[in-house]
Amino acid sequence: MRYELYYWTGIQGRGEFIRLALEDAGAEYVDMAREHGDACMTPYLGGEHQGAIPFAPPFLKTGRLVIAQVANILQYLGPPLSLVPDSESRRIRAHQIQLTIADLVVEVHDSHHPVASGLYYEDQKAEAKKRSKDLCETRLPKFLGYFEQVIEHGGGRHALSEHSYVDLSLFQLMSGLDYAFPRAMKRLGRKLPLLRALHQRVAERPGIAGYLASPRRLGFNTNGIFRHYPELDDQ
Repeated sequence: MRYELYYWTGIQGRGEFIRLALEDAGAEYVDMAREHGDACMTPYLGGEHQGAIPFAPPFLKTGRLVIAQVANILQYLGPPLSLVPDSESRRIRAHQIQLTIADLVVEVHDSHHPVASGLYYEDQKAEAKKRSKDLCETRLPKFLGYFEQVIEHGGGRHALSEHSYVDLSLFQLMSGLDYAFPRAMKRLGRKLPLLRALHQRVAERPGIAGYLASPRRLGFNTNGIFRHYPELDDQ
């Protein structure tokens, strides 16, 4: 099966959660905007193609299907890529955890754009400082403590007692947080041994290790979701 992934060029963003699943599974896919430019997404966003209209990237095209929203895409990809258990209850659990990851990703984004996405960071620095302080002191401990508990409940090595797309998404989440809030993550790290160990194991998986060493893996930067502004880190 050949997949077409659509996401903005120049950043990892939310599209990276999908890339990691495709790369880990060795799936055949084309990163369409990187090959054809961002304009290739316009007909889909404008409803000029068959299938569901995506609100925004990332979205995935496979055959006639157009699938948007990270958690929805991963829920679809899980079975054919062998990245989710067979039982319905565990697939639902995977989706539930993925949606919780998505909640934290929104809070991370809002730590540097708390007023409006359309404004520059420089236009909302005072508000961002207040929002990021709450994120580092209250929200990160709560969310990451929950994910630590999830891994413990799953047997100590995986979110679902076996490798799944949730593990890959937790890897990306931890990588992004380490970049954006290194001081806060160093402080919190002592309470997150299972998440830290999972992060290391995922990085060593053959498909992921090869991807991380390739030019396909873009670096984090101050245009994506995970942005490092020293003044916002563990104030």
